[in-house]
Amino acid sequence: MKKFDKERVLLAVAGPVIALVSAILLTSVVLIASGKNPFEPYRLMIEQATFSDVQVLIVNQASMYYLAALAVAIGFRMNLFNIGVDGQYRLAAMMTAVVGAHLALPSFLQIPVLMLVAMFTGAFWAGIAGVLKTTRGVSEVVATIMLNAIATSLIGYLTLSNVWGVQVGNNMTTGIMKNSGWVPGINLGPDVGEIYGLVFLAVVAGILYWLVLNRTRFGFDLRATGASETAAAASGVNARKMVLTAMLISGAVAGLSGLPLLLGDAHTYSLSFPTGLGFTGITIALLGRNNPVGIAFAALLIAFLDKASPALDYAIPVAYEKEIATIMQGLIVFAVVISYEAVRQWGLRRQQKRVGAELAAAAQNTNKEVAA
Repeated sequence: MKKFDKERVLLAVAGPVIALVSAILLTSVVLIASGKNPFEPYRLMIEQATFSDVQVLIVNQASMYYLAALAVAIGFRMNLFNIGVDGQYRLAAMMTAVVGAHLALPSFLQIPVLMLVAMFTGAFWAGIAGVLKTTRGVSEVVATIMLNAIATSLIGYLTLSNVWGVQVGNNMTTGIMKNSGWVPGINLGPDVGEIYGLVFLAVVAGILYWLVLNRTRFGFDLRATGASETAAAASGVNARKMVLTAMLISGAVAGLSGLPLLLGDAHTYSLSFPTGLGFTGITIALLGRNNPVGIAFAALLIAFLDKASPALDYAIPVAYEKEIATIMQGLIVFAVVISYEAVRQWGLRRQQKRVGAELAAAAQNTNKEVAA
């Protein structure tokens, strides 16, 4: 491997590693300040990860996190901050559940139709922000935040009993979906659980994300526009079209985020359906540096913190609050931003020194030739 490649790998890995180490150290400080053992919670969570049933939960949760993070990363590569992934994902899951409860097709048609419904719903909701940005210059951050709130209210209305809601106990649902829309998983036994069948959707999405961004003209145009709209426009790229397209694709991927759970386990949308997935996706995309492999490791890490931390409440002889994992996730966000900037500045200084040394050597060679 060339020297330049080694430095590039070092710069890519340094940020996440520094962020994780910093988050662990700061969380340990919080534990010490509360008078508790700063090492025991980590041991307990790692011990939980050795159990097969917890591993299944981590993989299932990571698949949803991964799709949400990819949706965020697509926006990031375009220099867009799609903070509305959470609203897009929840609205898409709700609409998919409604269609799945009222439409009965053979499985080979039902499942693709439900996936298309999810993608179109997410793309439509994100497209509103894209249109506002390209036609009126409205910040996508402001627009998507407001659309999150509107999505919450719209879901509340559409799940009323006189619209599409079906009350089950004290919970409002959209009704159980037709069996033809259920995606079978990998059953590992009654004591272990089942891996969602659509875990493989996350794998395929990650591969497509890398191929499109790095091996197609569209991906080049998207990255170029994100780096500099002016330069991209000078090379013939329609910057407004790229902004809108990126928002639509980001929303479509966000719409898929809830399908592993919806089609693989819940089979209905209810008030207890997970929220906050999009905001966690932002953390994962940042930690993974918008790289599909990095995002995969980050998704597994955050899923591990989520699924292993409940055991802290039942630790003997001293119980720990499971919110320790939430504190660590929050600290990771801060540490990621700070460490990435520090690493960027460090890399920039190294590059300047290397260029300066090369220029000095070239000047010295020129002087020698002139003297000769």
